[in-house]
Amino acid sequence: MFHLLDIIGTMAFAMSGALTAMHKKLDPFGVFIIAFVTAVGGGTLRDVLIGRTPVGWMRDMQYVYVIILGFFLAILFRKSFDKLRTSLFLFDTIGLGVFTLIGLERGLLTGLHPAICIALGTMTACFGGVIRDILCNEIPNVFREEIYATICIFGGIVFFGLRKLNLNDDVLYLVTSLIIIAIRLMAVKYKWHLKAFDHK
Repeated sequence: MFHLLDIIGTMAFAMSGALTAMHKKLDPFGVFIIAFVTAVGGGTLRDVLIGRTPVGWMRDMQYVYVIILGFFLAILFRKSFDKLRTSLFLFDTIGLGVFTLIGLERGLLTGLHPAICIALGTMTACFGGVIRDILCNEIPNVFREEIYATICIFGGIVFFGLRKLNLNDDVLYLVTSLIIIAIRLMAVKYKWHLKAFDHK
């Protein structure tokens, strides 16, 4: 289940990045680069911080193949997406839930404190999108009023709470990722947000 979620998250973020790049009218090479850094940016930073080198996507070519597949699928079916913003949001939301879990699990495998694991989960889920948005000349979602990184932190707390119940790992991963995805969907639907600072 963990490996399957990892692949789904990689695919989702690659497509999210590709759709964003196409929306910005980048050329095919630019679209591929944005898809790639969106999919592996957060995980690369996480692996470097915990000393896991070479980083994950360099150890296993399967991730590269999945990103290439996501890139081509986004291009081939871009006209099938009725609303580009809706499609982008859905792929980004799936990636958010899945990559938070991956970061949490990597932290646990390294023997880190739960608080650090939650930070790694948030970083894994958010920083690929941060790099994507910066390269596409956008203010990253994680820094705006929209609830984004906060959901990852909450998901990490839920993960460790459920872990104390000694649930099966597959159930734990699935439930936590679904909770993160559900909260993200509700946050957008009901316009939950953090109040921005007024500079005046």
